[in-house]
Amino acid sequence: MTLSIRRMALPAALAFALIGANAWAQTTPTAPAPSSPTATGKTPAQKREDAVERRIADLHDRLQITDQQSKPWDAFAQTMRDNARRADEAFHQRAQKLATMTASDAMKSYADLTALHADNMKKLSSAFDDLYAALSPEQKQIADDLYRHPDGPGSRGPHKGGGKGGKGKSAPASASSSGSSGT
Repeated sequence: MTLSIRRMALPAALAFALIGANAWAQTTPTAPAPSSPTATGKTPAQKREDAVERRIADLHDRLQITDQQSKPWDAFAQTMRDNARRADEAFHQRAQKLATMTASDAMKSYADLTALHADNMKKLSSAFDDLYAALSPEQKQIADDLYRHPDGPGSRGPHKGGGKGGKGKSAPASASSSGSSGT
């Protein structure tokens, strides 16, 4: 094989390998169906909803939201829930179709998920702007610290699932991508 063909073939082979691994991971028969209860008696979708609710409660506590701030807080929390639901539905729909998608369709569907994530983050950012405006200077400092270093000093940015730094809590508000992939 000539060098120029190898240079073109390697990136294409890697792309197909990644797509294939992604398809295999999303269609593994050992994973319970989104509506199938797990050992805990909850479906994976219910578990993800619970995780979003825990994230909302944690952020509410950490920001020390007052009764006077409930209107912008409630709007922000509802945006987190809505974003998580939309992302979960989109990931579920993609997973159902992935086994029959062409590589081109799979890439387009992934681009659609990425666009949904961006749209969800814009909605969340707008809702957070309204909440942030209602926060006291002390609460703003807490929010600033949470969003700068959600997993503690030295963190590279928001990471879901909680880190060991800081208080070991998860990133404050990344529910936009709380779908089944855990983006």
